[in-house]
Amino acid sequence: MLAQGVELLIDGLARGVILSLFGLGITLVFGLGEILNLLLGVFAVVAVIACSLLLGTVPGLALAGLIAVAFVALFAFVLDRSVISLVYREEGEDRILLGIFVTLGLSLFFEGLLFIFYPGSRFLSSGVGSVSLGAASITGSSIAVIATAAVLFGLIYYFFSHTYLGMGTRTVIQDETGAVLCGIDPRNVQSIVFVLSAAIAGAAGVLYALDAEVTPASSFELTTFAIMVSIVGGVDSISGTVAAGIVLGVIMTIAGALFGSYLATVTLFAAAIAVLIYKPEQIS
Repeated sequence: MLAQGVELLIDGLARGVILSLFGLGITLVFGLGEILNLLLGVFAVVAVIACSLLLGTVPGLALAGLIAVAFVALFAFVLDRSVISLVYREEGEDRILLGIFVTLGLSLFFEGLLFIFYPGSRFLSSGVGSVSLGAASITGSSIAVIATAAVLFGLIYYFFSHTYLGMGTRTVIQDETGAVLCGIDPRNVQSIVFVLSAAIAGAAGVLYALDAEVTPASSFELTTFAIMVSIVGGVDSISGTVAAGIVLGVIMTIAGALFGSYLATVTLFAAAIAVLIYKPEQIS
């Protein structure tokens, strides 16, 4: 029983950090520019597809994943400088509503293209063997996910805490008018954050595919998870989003082992609702 508990806890931590990364993709863009980015799941699926296609031409999953994430970042940059720019011209509730309309429409459009050209499922192998921890057997995919996510969280923390651009981004989030007075162009920062969130979603998608099959239809599910984690974490709180993702990931994994995958998803939503009822100030 103890060994099984350790296995579930580590697998839950692996799933949780993936959910945290997806949640960050929502939190960063909404917290900075008040745009609910419903394209997040598409970015993740595109990264997985690109990574799987590259595996036959480049050596190793790590390099394929990096190129795939870079491709997604470029894809997001093109969208930001074209269609998304129209959204940022609006303010307040108009921006929020237009953002939902535009990103939802783009999500449906690109998901349809993916169904046409890449309809199959994709699964990535980490290439990492299982490790024994006492009587517990830790899967290679969980090890790869946790290690990679730790590096990503470290880079994100360093960016926002120790770089001029990152600190400027935090300034825009806290006080856009003050940032303008300090000589920071909010629109440029918004573009950088939109691209960064897409790259994070792409990386999260690749990690997700190490443990589950990904299809074009997965984009909706992944976006839903991302929104849920972001809301539970506080919408504009990076640390809260990370914590929420980890907790919900552990809950979902344990529920999956006890009740099955469908009821695990139901349990995840029930846990999220319970948190929001208990601490409604998180979404204020």
